[in-house]
Amino acid sequence: MSTVEARSRSRLRTMRLAATGLLAAMAATYVVTGLWVRSESWLAYVRAFSEAATVGACADWFAVTALFRRPLGLPIPHTGIIPRNKARIGEALGAFIADNFLSAEVLEAKLKQLEVGRWGAAWLREPHNAAELAERLVRLIPELLELSTAEARRRFVGAIAADVIASAPAASLTAGVLRAVSNGERGEAMLDAALGLASRALAANQDLLRAEVAGKTYRWLPRWLDNKIADKILSGLAQTLEAMGAPDHPWRGRVRQYVDDFLQRLETDPALGARAEEIKRQIAANPVLLARLGEIGDALEARLRPKTDAEVNALAAHIAGWLAGLGAWLYDRTEAIEIFNNWARSAVQRTIAPRRREIGRLIASVVAGWDTRSVVEKLELQVGADLQYIRINGTIVGGLTGLLIFVLSRWAGPS
Repeated sequence: MSTVEARSRSRLRTMRLAATGLLAAMAATYVVTGLWVRSESWLAYVRAFSEAATVGACADWFAVTALFRRPLGLPIPHTGIIPRNKARIGEALGAFIADNFLSAEVLEAKLKQLEVGRWGAAWLREPHNAAELAERLVRLIPELLELSTAEARRRFVGAIAADVIASAPAASLTAGVLRAVSNGERGEAMLDAALGLASRALAANQDLLRAEVAGKTYRWLPRWLDNKIADKILSGLAQTLEAMGAPDHPWRGRVRQYVDDFLQRLETDPALGARAEEIKRQIAANPVLLARLGEIGDALEARLRPKTDAEVNALAAHIAGWLAGLGAWLYDRTEAIEIFNNWARSAVQRTIAPRRREIGRLIASVVAGWDTRSVVEKLELQVGADLQYIRINGTIVGGLTGLLIFVLSRWAGPS
């Protein structure tokens, strides 16, 4: 039993004893004053009060008890209201929630105040929150993985990858990625790396290139002349590649201009875009890609299944650091937070509002499926203590009303 439930039971017991004790006191007072008090005595007023208070207390005890069960176990009509009408109460509760809490108008007003992004980022950037969430994820992920087979997970990852690849516009996406990595210092570094790679490839394959060049010349030329021409070409290429390593070499600008022109064409040329889509389809259908994705998924799954406490702690610490960093990054970015807010609002609006009737029926079915005794007990724990105040108030109000009637009858009677 939880602390809240124990406190509710104690409060209900206390208030029930108070209301019943007041009823017993009024009944005892009425019996005593009725047997030994004469009508001329001032105690007659006490008797009138106690008599009416006893009636009021009994009536309210009956009313309160009839909500939850049959008073004294007697088959009195229209008693045990909650147990007998449990299904109808569930339907009414479901309809009430659907109409007054889940309608599009109410949701729209409430969702405007929803700050999921800001709240989530503030909560996540706290190290102890990130650590707690990470620890739960580390414990939960292996259990979730056990719900499916390895082959099913591989197919799932492959299906997701195929959908992502199919939905991504190949030309514009490729152009955007290349433009992002080719601008500024990163572009210069990539060009230097490409020049270095070309120089090493040229040096490592001189014999092959020399034979290829010699094979393209005229047959009547002497062999030594073929080799001379090939050496000149290879030497010129090597010198050009070395010279382009200088930051102010004019050809570097030409390379950058060529890259910019190509990226512009990639974004605007329909033929080039169609070719990019065809290449994308070939990549997506390549079994090597799917196999590689499966291997990556297996490696990631192995990381997510720590076998020792040290591995569990290391993984939890890694995930906690990542989550805290994500929260700190997100908290300072208003645009990103607004995107999260809009996403959450849209998700709630599109998910809940169209299905509010289904949610209402779900609530009704859940209430109808509850055990009757449990329903009565839970409701009585929630409101029973407050209902005992009705009994107490009924006792006092009944007594005062009876006393008033007794006084008025005395004054209106014959003198």
